[in-house]
Amino acid sequence: MTSGTGRRERKKAATHQALADAALRLFLERGYDDVGVREIADAADVSTTTLQKHFPSKESLVFDRDTDIEETLIAAVRDRAPGTSVVDALRNYTLARVERGAADQASEFMTLVHSTPALADYWHRMWMRHEDALSRVVAAETGAPETDPGCAALAHFALETSALALRAENPARTVEAAFAILERGWRAAPR
Repeated sequence: MTSGTGRRERKKAATHQALADAALRLFLERGYDDVGVREIADAADVSTTTLQKHFPSKESLVFDRDTDIEETLIAAVRDRAPGTSVVDALRNYTLARVERGAADQASEFMTLVHSTPALADYWHRMWMRHEDALSRVVAAETGAPETDPGCAALAHFALETSALALRAENPARTVEAAFAILERGWRAAPR
């Protein structure tokens, strides 16, 4: 028996992708709020029950790479180059992410996300869901206890930095400023 890429798995993946593609196409054509889940299911030639098995909410149809994102985030820390600190690995990951995001800002997708409050809120919640996983890998990589509050704080602030930078006029500068504070602490400007 073969594992992983059997016929059933391929059909499931194809249905998942067809739903995500149909949803994005319809959302871009008509706007998120003007498209119903039944229309998306019809466009992908599946039932609404099948759609709901693949995507628990309408917002999740737009963001179908959540697992991949968490894996790359964790790998950025776990698989960092020798001599690279955890903070530097997170800075590098965040800079690369915001550079891709800044390049995509003009894209129809990012315009859709930023112009739709439900999607913007969902994106932020989805992104911050990775906080616990990131905190655990930071703890493991630094030898700290899994529930170490310093690791949790670093994970939280690193993730929030990415969200903050994507809204900033100069995303890279925002990332550098935030990580400088994480690394060296806050130094208020003299009055």
